[in-house]
Amino acid sequence: MTVTTTGSAVDGRRYDVIVVGSGWAGSLLARHLGTQGWRVLVLEAGNGGTDTWAGYQDSVDTFSGAVIKVPNAAYRPNAAAPFPDVLDLHPSAAPPGFTATGHFVQTGPLPYGTDYVRALGGAAMHWLGATPRMHPEDYATRDHYRYGRNWPLTAAELERHVREAERLIGCAGDARAQWHLGVVPDADYAYPMEEIPQSHQDRMFQERLDGSAVRDVVAGVDYTLKVYGLPQGRNSTPNPLFAGGRGYRPRGAVGLPNFGERCVGNSSCTPICPVQAKSSPLRLQQDFTDSVHLATRCVVSRVLPGRGNTVRGVEFREYGDPATPVSTPYTAEADVVVLAAHAIENAVLLLASHLANSSGYVGCHLMDHPTTLAWARMPEGEPVGPFRGPGHTSGLECFRFGTGRGRRAPFRIEIGNWGWGWATGAPFSNVAAMLGLGGDADGEIKDAGVFGPELRHRLGDEINRQVQLQIAVEQHADPANRVTIDPQRHRDGVGNPQPVLHYDLDKRVRDGVFAARRVSQLIFAALGAEDFTQHGPVDGVAPLGHFRHQVEPGGEELDLSYHGAGHGAGTHIMGSRPASSVVDSYQRTHDHPNLYAVGCGSMPSIGTSNPTLTMAALALRSAERIHRDLAELHQPVTLATEGTR
Repeated sequence: MTVTTTGSAVDGRRYDVIVVGSGWAGSLLARHLGTQGWRVLVLEAGNGGTDTWAGYQDSVDTFSGAVIKVPNAAYRPNAAAPFPDVLDLHPSAAPPGFTATGHFVQTGPLPYGTDYVRALGGAAMHWLGATPRMHPEDYATRDHYRYGRNWPLTAAELERHVREAERLIGCAGDARAQWHLGVVPDADYAYPMEEIPQSHQDRMFQERLDGSAVRDVVAGVDYTLKVYGLPQGRNSTPNPLFAGGRGYRPRGAVGLPNFGERCVGNSSCTPICPVQAKSSPLRLQQDFTDSVHLATRCVVSRVLPGRGNTVRGVEFREYGDPATPVSTPYTAEADVVVLAAHAIENAVLLLASHLANSSGYVGCHLMDHPTTLAWARMPEGEPVGPFRGPGHTSGLECFRFGTGRGRRAPFRIEIGNWGWGWATGAPFSNVAAMLGLGGDADGEIKDAGVFGPELRHRLGDEINRQVQLQIAVEQHADPANRVTIDPQRHRDGVGNPQPVLHYDLDKRVRDGVFAARRVSQLIFAALGAEDFTQHGPVDGVAPLGHFRHQVEPGGEELDLSYHGAGHGAGTHIMGSRPASSVVDSYQRTHDHPNLYAVGCGSMPSIGTSNPTLTMAALALRSAERIHRDLAELHQPVTLATEGTR
C-alpha cells in the first residue's frame, strides 16, 4: 500500500532515491525500486485525493459540471502548482495570430498547444489511453531518411521493456494485426487484453476504404489504405493467451479494488473515465511497498549540487491550500535523484538548478505531434453513430512509414469516434446553432430557433453523420524549438521560473500537414462524404495554429492549421555523445552520474505514435539501471586482513 507523508515530515531526511513526479514514468520507477527494497521518496507538485473512491468521483463531478470539456476540465486550477491549459491560447487578428495567458510564456511565431496537469498521477490523469508502438525505423530516421536524430538504442533492445510496460499498463490490442503492421516483432505475441471492439464507423471505413489506393501528392507515392485497430490502455476482455496461456487479471478501481468495469463507451476518456476502465498510474501506486513514501503538494524548486559532479538532493516547497501559493521550503537528500515531472517541467528544473547542461541542449528540441483536423458529413441515411466509445479505436497507418517520409513528415490518421467535437465543439455547438443562441455576424439577435420534435430529429440526423479525422504529424527534434526560463521577468506564484517557449513548424513538418490535408480530401471523396473542413480565417480571424503553405514555390497554396496533441517531448534529449545530448540511453545525465531525467523529454524522436508506451518502457529500463547503481554503491566493503596483504 502507498505510504503517504508530508513535506515537513521528510524535511532533512535521506533516501536511496528521490523521484520528482508521480506520472507513468515516476510511478513505474518507484514501484520497481520499492520492490527491490530501496527507500524511495516520491514528491508530487499537484494535489492528491484522486487515489480514493470519493476523491476520484469528485473529479468526475468536476468534469460533469464544466461548461467547456477540455482535457483539464476534471481538475481544478492550482495557484501553487500551476499548469497549462488549452484555454490559455486565444486566436488574434494581430501578429503572431494568437495571444497566450496562463503558465506558459510563448514567444514563437506559432503556438505550442499542448497542455498537461500537475496532480497525483501526472498528465496520465487526462490522457486518452492510446498505446501504439513506435516502428523500428522511427529509432533511426537519420540513417534511413537523412533527417532528425538517431536513438542510441534500437527497438529490439527496448522490446523486453515494452512488453513489461504493456503488462503493467494493462494494454488491449490485436497482436497479429500489429505484427502485420511491423511494430510487434513476434507473430505469436499476445496483449494482456483483447482488442477494444471497433466502432460502427470503423467498420464502415473498413468496408469502403480497405484496399483502395490514395495518391500522396507531396511524397509522389500511391498508398493502399487499410484500417487497423488501436492498442489501448483500458480494460476489455482478458486475453486467455497472455503470458503463455496464464491469462491476465485486470486491475480494479482506486479505493474499491474489487470494482472496475470494462470500457462501456462513456466517451470522456479525455479527461476522465467514470468507470475507471482506462488505466492510470494510480493503479501502479497501489503496488507501492512500505519503503516508498509519497508526498503531494510538494513543488520541487531546484536540485541541490553535491560533491564533485554529483547531486545530493532537492529543495521543495510544500503548500497547504491549492487556492493560494503560500508555501514552506524544505529539503531532502538521496543517493539518486530522478526527475520525472514532464518534459517541460524537467527542463525548467534543470535550467533553474544550472545542472546537466554542458552540451547547451537542456530545453532544446521541444516536440509534439502537431495534429491537423479534417471533418465531413456522410450522406443522408448513412449514420456513423458518433459519441460512443473511446476517442478513436482505429486508424489508417500506411502514411507513417516507408519512402514517403523521405519527402515529408510522416503522419498517422486517427478515425475519430466523437463527431466534430474537437473541430467545432459538437454536439454543444449544434444545439446552440439550432436553438438560435447568440448573435449574428452583425451582433443582431438571431431569429427564433428550432424546438421540440423537430429539434430532436435534426440533431439526431446532423450529429449522427459527423466524421472527423485527427491526423498526428511527426515533428522531429529541432533545436530551435525550445524551453527557456527568465527568472527576472517570469515566475509563478511560489517563485519558480515559468516555462518560456519558442515554437514553430519547419518546412518538413508543414509539408506533412499539407500532404495530410490533401489525403483527407481524397478519403472523404472515397467515403462519399461532404467535406466541411475550414482552416482559413473567418471574419478576419484565423484559427489557432494557422499558416498558409505551398510545398514548391509557385505551387498550390493551402490554408492549414494544427492543434497540440498533449505529447510534449525532447528538452533533455538522449544520445551517446555528451557534447550533443543531455542523457544517455538509461536517461542518466551525462554530467552527473546520480541524476536522471526520465520521460518523453529524453526521446530523440517520437515518430507518429502516442509516446506513453515508449516512455514507460524507457522508465523501466532506467529503473533497472538505478537498481544496479544503488547495489554497487551499497555493496559491502571487504577489508583485507594482515595475512592477505
